[in-house]
Amino acid sequence: MREEDDFTPESVVGALGDAGVRLREKDGKLLVQALIPPVFAVPPRPRRPPALRLELGQWLRWQLNYRTSDERETEGWSYHLHTFNVAYGPVAADVFLGTPTHLVDERGHLR
Repeated sequence: MREEDDFTPESVVGALGDAGVRLREKDGKLLVQALIPPVFAVPPRPRRPPALRLELGQWLRWQLNYRTSDERETEGWSYHLHTFNVAYGPVAADVFLGTPTHLVDERGHLR
């Protein structure tokens, strides 16, 4: 959802590499790691949490925020909050409306 679209929910089907999250199955668990594009460098994150392991039926919410400016820095700052909800295996259709099994909060202080 995006503010400029009045937070209208949308569904997009695309390549997994475009999702902003690295997913890998290993030993019956799903390893999840949120990725940070190079353009989103503020706030600095020298130490990031490790990939999280989900068991079948579990889900996580991973949040990151950023501050960016245009190349000429004439338009001011843009602020972004990315929230990734990831479930592993069969879950109820309304699963993301509840409390996550795991929460990773990487939101930093933005001036």
